[in-house]
Amino acid sequence: MTEETTVIRTPPLTQAEFAALGTGEVAYLKPMSSEELVRIFPQAPEIEPGLKLFALLSADGAPILVTDSREAATANAWEHDLRMVSLH
Repeated sequence: MTEETTVIRTPPLTQAEFAALGTGEVAYLKPMSSEELVRIFPQAPEIEPGLKLFALLSADGAPILVTDSREAATANAWEHDLRMVSLH
């Protein structure tokens, strides 16, 4: 007795489709320095150099929250029913 396998091929996701996966469901926690924050998000207000910060980012990388406390970022994710994963 043999088993037949059916393979369904789908076209690869576009960059926009891939970026939208998890939007509204997943948030990434990224530890960063204040210098890195300004480099990644040039629109961020001027901030004291040398600070350790935590950015909560949506699945597509858009910033949701920047704080100096991991706990505050976690609480914000829970408040908005986001599943949080670490980003290294």
